[in-house]
Amino acid sequence: MSEHDTPSPEDVTPLPLFPLGTVLFPGALLPLQLFELRYLQMIGECERQGTGFGVVTLSQGREVHRPGEAAEQFETMGTRVQIERIERPQPGLVKVWCRGMGKFRIEATQQRSDGLWTGQVQDLPPEPAVQVPEDLQHLSMQMHEVLNQLSAQPSLVPHWAEAWRLQDCSWVSNRWGELLPLPLQMKYRLFALQEPLVRLELIGDMVVPSERSP
Repeated sequence: MSEHDTPSPEDVTPLPLFPLGTVLFPGALLPLQLFELRYLQMIGECERQGTGFGVVTLSQGREVHRPGEAAEQFETMGTRVQIERIERPQPGLVKVWCRGMGKFRIEATQQRSDGLWTGQVQDLPPEPAVQVPEDLQHLSMQMHEVLNQLSAQPSLVPHWAEAWRLQDCSWVSNRWGELLPLPLQMKYRLFALQEPLVRLELIGDMVVPSERSP
């Protein structure tokens, strides 16, 4: 969609928003511990309706709002999540495991009286399937090694339950974006790209091959 296009009403849907100081890449697992009333109510509503919510990256403000602070500000693109598991270990605390699905763009926002942000969002089309080129194969091989190491840790197995698409630029670049210790703004810039090959090329500039040819 260009900046001059206006989404049709049927393309825009309401979605509760969860601003976080992180970037959620599609396919990633996000564990959350919720105790703020606005999010406890949100999860209850999602559970009753069988729906998810959207994770957006904070650009200003804190994850936990404090009285007297300015309202949160967040980026215009986010990730729709699917709730995989909910636990309530004690009153006032909910543990939620969410899976990042597709990306969306926010067209309008509103804050409810309980502090919960809601957005009118347009879902973005899935990224095209692009084969990892020969000159970036080292990123696929290194990611394979990383995932093998992480999968050996029982507590992290749910993160990698899906098939590893190690020859797909979108999947590989999303996993690198998720795992690399990059500044938040840089992670968001990678996330916001809709060209998976460009994202992988940028990551290739940051990751040193584990073995170099003589």
